[in-house]
Amino acid sequence: MAHNLDVYLNQELVGVLSQDMHGNMAFQYADDWLTNTDAFALSQSVPLRQEPFNYRECKGFFGGILPEGDIREIIARKQGISAKNDVALLRIIGGDCAGAVTFVPSGEILPIASMHAPEALTDEELAGLLRSLPRRPLLAGEEEIRMSLAGAQSKLAVVVTYGRIYIPRGGTPSTHILKPEITGYSGIVANEYLCMSLAKAIGLPTSSVSMHQVDGIYYLLVERYDRTITNTNCLQRLHQEDFCQALGILSENKYEREGGPTIANSFKLIRDACSIPVNGIAALLDAIIYNYLIGNNDTHGKNFSLLYQRDSAQKLNTSFAPLYDLICTAYYPELSQRMAMKLGGEYDSARIYPRHFERLANENGLSKPGVRRRVQALAATILSKLPDVTPEHPAGMGVAETIRLRCNHTLEIFEKYYKTA
Repeated sequence: MAHNLDVYLNQELVGVLSQDMHGNMAFQYADDWLTNTDAFALSQSVPLRQEPFNYRECKGFFGGILPEGDIREIIARKQGISAKNDVALLRIIGGDCAGAVTFVPSGEILPIASMHAPEALTDEELAGLLRSLPRRPLLAGEEEIRMSLAGAQSKLAVVVTYGRIYIPRGGTPSTHILKPEITGYSGIVANEYLCMSLAKAIGLPTSSVSMHQVDGIYYLLVERYDRTITNTNCLQRLHQEDFCQALGILSENKYEREGGPTIANSFKLIRDACSIPVNGIAALLDAIIYNYLIGNNDTHGKNFSLLYQRDSAQKLNTSFAPLYDLICTAYYPELSQRMAMKLGGEYDSARIYPRHFERLANENGLSKPGVRRRVQALAATILSKLPDVTPEHPAGMGVAETIRLRCNHTLEIFEKYYKTA
């Protein structure tokens, strides 16, 4: 027996995701979508064509929408399905996803945004929800709640209006991602708040964040960059995909050493996909340098994305998405100093020197003096803005000190290297 899901981009049916009796997944674009003059592909790895895409061709994109690790396992176990069954998981949680994509069992009507105003969570309800989230990831299986967020961290898609938090139901798009503390990583909310706020303060396009506390529990609210307000004052989803999806790489292979995207792959993707490649290249370079300077060694292919958005003339523009998931992993001594992507041929972040940035420039068609100046400029700007965004939180102040030491060290070795070069 086949299990089919209709795949929508906002209100437009774009194709069908199917699974046959042997568990084989396939995707095919709808004829009406292929003949639509406004049509565009779901992914760089799933281009517009009449022929169906087999499991190998479409697994990277569709599987990449789903959560990973323990979260995926818990949801599957609670719903009585296999954690490896992407189609079954998307049937349950594929309502409000990253980007503009929504999955609906074939033959069912696309849910619309709830017409009745839900009640905001009280502080007591929110605290209870945060405590129970590890046992109830994404609230999967609860009535009218179908949300999917990629990654292995416990989090929740929510609607935030005038400072109040709501759970999106039916076809209502979420506006924010709520991220609570993670057991075993003290102060990670303050850590991410600082790293995200710092990126924005130095002028890098970054999702806006705010840090909150309820009943002694810290949590982060991250404003979604893949949502926008239309001219009619309606909330609308914008399509996006991470670099693993765009390159057709499975989420479980997101690290370079496991076959995931490399820095060279990433620059090539920007050149091939972005409407204005020079802007995307500059933004990606800044992201790579910034993640190195703050000690985010876990920057992998699912931490960079492409954003698809129509301009005032309704022309589709593809750009490098604002930064997200910025954390100083170097603050936690138990975590590896090995970077997810090699920088200039080196994995170990403690062994990065100016020559590695020169090699990065050579390998990706960039100006060596331009890259050098950008590293030094970002390090200096970070040091000047760091005091303004450091939260009054022990972990926040500890992370700030880690970043300060890294930036000072980088400036010192660059100054020494280029004086003697």
